[in-house]
Amino acid sequence: MADPARAAKMADRIQVIVAKRLERGIKDPRMGFVTITDVKVTGDLQHASIFYTVYGTDMERADTAAALKSATGMLRSEVGKNITARLTPSLEFIADGIPENAALIESLLSEAAARDAEVDTLKKTASYAGDEDPYVKPRFPDLDED
Repeated sequence: MADPARAAKMADRIQVIVAKRLERGIKDPRMGFVTITDVKVTGDLQHASIFYTVYGTDMERADTAAALKSATGMLRSEVGKNITARLTPSLEFIADGIPENAALIESLLSEAAARDAEVDTLKKTASYAGDEDPYVKPRFPDLDED
């Protein structure tokens, strides 16, 4: 098993190689605007998971996924030429959930802001259930009564 620093270096190198190759273009009309977000390499350096996002509709995302799947062999040979490892790792492309997670976080934040505004309006119109100062005050006996 390789040390984690070597696996991280290889992952960074694979990310650069694949991104440059995609930038130069793959002759597949299904390929959309792809961004490589992250690469994870296993400890034995045999498998690389490449996370990507695609700008566009769901149909364009599906077409790009199919194009990347068909171009995996060519991209693996490109990686093999440009890294210094005994074996070339197998590549797996995984659609990254960053846009969906960002949309979910945005919806949760807007919901929280709406609830905060509702609480703020309730706070402005609220009145005390009992006295304004509910704490018991010490009683001092009247000295005049004795």
